[in-house]
Amino acid sequence: MNIVDMARESGLTVILDGKIGREEYQSVCGSMSALQRFAEALCQHAVKQNAPRTPHNTRRSLK
Repeated sequence: MNIVDMARESGLTVILDGKIGREEYQSVCGSMSALQRFAEALCQHAVKQNAPRTPHNTRRSLK
């Protein structure tokens, strides 16, 4: 997930301050509760990314 999208979904306002070439400069502002929601969403995303993955089919054919 895009971190800017996560910020918006948490209730933060993302403002495009400027663009130089391909680089965009953005500001983020909002309430402390929106910042807390963003931090929680970021932590949850990190946990999902680092969760051990189990194979769907661990049995091997004996043929």
